[in-house]
Amino acid sequence: MARYMLLLRDRIGEFDDVSPEEMQKVIQAYGAWCEKLGAQHLGGEKLCDGEGRLLRGADGKMAVTDGPFAEAKEVFGGFFLVEAEGYDAAQSLAADCPHLQFGSIEIRAVEEMEGPS
Repeated sequence: MARYMLLLRDRIGEFDDVSPEEMQKVIQAYGAWCEKLGAQHLGGEKLCDGEGRLLRGADGKMAVTDGPFAEAKEVFGGFFLVEAEGYDAAQSLAADCPHLQFGSIEIRAVEEMEGPS
């Protein structure tokens, strides 16, 4: 079975006015969704809000920029790693993810890399 990353994008400021009680309900919804996935859920994490770095390299030089960027409308909020038979199956798994209430989900296949021989 193939592995897929579900990359969660949040709208900036989406949770600014959410009470602790409401946030707890959101967290519980994600937990219930992960339990429903069962063995197909291989992992996932929420990313820290408002911090990060963007590295760009060319000609042997590296430029570093703080992020996420003020001009962005969405930022990566987290990810899940799942197993599925194909993109359609991965899309079916993501179709009832609670995150769709708050932003978008990008689905990307994880390319299998050969290890050292």
